[in-house]
Amino acid sequence: MGTTFKEALESGRFVVTSEVAPPKGTNLEKMKHHVELLRDKVDAMNVTDHQSSVMRFPSLGGALLVKEMGGEPILQMTCRDRNRLALQADLLFAATRGIGNVLCLTGDSVILGDHKEAKGVFDLESSQLLAAVRTLEKGKDLGGNALEGSPAFCAGAIVTPEANPLEPQLIKFEKKIDAGAEFIQTQAVYDLDNFKTFMEYARAFPVKILAGVILLTSAPMARFMNKNVAGVRVPQELIDEMDAAPKGRKVDKGIEIAGRMIRRIRDERMCHGVHIMAIGKEDRVPDIMEAAGLI
Repeated sequence: MGTTFKEALESGRFVVTSEVAPPKGTNLEKMKHHVELLRDKVDAMNVTDHQSSVMRFPSLGGALLVKEMGGEPILQMTCRDRNRLALQADLLFAATRGIGNVLCLTGDSVILGDHKEAKGVFDLESSQLLAAVRTLEKGKDLGGNALEGSPAFCAGAIVTPEANPLEPQLIKFEKKIDAGAEFIQTQAVYDLDNFKTFMEYARAFPVKILAGVILLTSAPMARFMNKNVAGVRVPQELIDEMDAAPKGRKVDKGIEIAGRMIRRIRDERMCHGVHIMAIGKEDRVPDIMEAAGLI
């Protein structure tokens, strides 16, 4: 879109981000297709970092690919797999290659993934990683040593507005902002009235909020998320709506629902933008944006 993600956040317009997933292997063609499809439609693309603790092509390599193809990457970085030395080194490398955005995550437990024998590192957690980014920017590493040249990042984190209880999330939210988060991408929100209540609290803080929207592809998927994904709650009326969709049209109904939600978020000025997650259906993101009236 011709501007950096940071410039988009500061512009005051409705910001749209999405995700591209690195492959499990060296064949990058599918990822390249998604980057080409999205680079001129969204303000930035998250590159996931071993999402759900499944080993994949690295997020740093994926972010470089997005950059090389003319897109604006957001480097996802989890604390699960690297200690503070490796995290800082990757941040320095990213900065020298023109990657200016980073999303700081603690990371899912390795038990959820496909290498259950792996050892989680968790030397830092997401707030500490944010603080590390800001320390590097000041020309020092976490050991207090001077750097020969320092990076500059637009750094963000996540929050789960539908967590129950919500109070621990609010504490983490404030902690992340204190550590230097400029933007927040939320876990999926489906109850927009509940999200508006969260935003009444969040609006008081100097941070840009992008509401997470996950594409529903079936009623069983919605039920699975309700049962297994912490902090995600799909209301029964949306599950019923997905159930009632004709066979072969379930994804279309999910696109309709996502578009309707995004349109309401934008029209009611609930927050600063949306983060669209079409897990496994990244090629349908433009359809969601069209349904929302964004393109």
